[in-house]
Amino acid sequence: MDTFSLLFSAPSPKVEKTIEVNLEDLEQFFNTMDPSPFHEKDLDHDLEEFIVSWATEYSLHDPLRLVVYLQNRPAGTDAQSVIERAVHNYFAYRTGLNQREFKQLLREGRISLLIGLLFLTVCLSGGQMASRLDIPGANIVETSLTIAGWVAMWHPMDVFLYGWWPLRRAGKVYRKLSAIPVQVRYSAVPREASKFLVHSGV
Repeated sequence: MDTFSLLFSAPSPKVEKTIEVNLEDLEQFFNTMDPSPFHEKDLDHDLEEFIVSWATEYSLHDPLRLVVYLQNRPAGTDAQSVIERAVHNYFAYRTGLNQREFKQLLREGRISLLIGLLFLTVCLSGGQMASRLDIPGANIVETSLTIAGWVAMWHPMDVFLYGWWPLRRAGKVYRKLSAIPVQVRYSAVPREASKFLVHSGV
């Protein structure tokens, strides 16, 4: 193979990342306090944190799959369909909540920015006025007002520089999980002593 071919060869396919969950019964997958039907139930809180934390660890561009191992096969219930529908519905719901939270954060940031700019303008104007009046301690007053004005800008700057992107990434993770392929396997013998097991690979 020549140098040109090496430089422009197709990239290797990404390795699928697999999150594995090991449970005894189907009911462990859900919040037992939620009286809704299975496909509308909230997921178990610890299970949700487990899935989201590992999905966040991986690149958003990596293919992702959820494999659920059940020790006890539920009678008269298609666990594959129930779990897949529940996972997709739940994370679609979390995606919607995240989008509303993101819009609220930006709205709060815009309002805070307007208030901060107005307050900064008042402080700078007051500092300049104090320096022109040449009163005792004018430099201290001017410096104090300048600092106070810029401190008022801290919150909007925090929102627009740092606050928005973790929320945005979380929304992308939820959106990815709302369409994640789900596979249910049955294992009579527990695979691990712990409730949850994660595995990266094919």
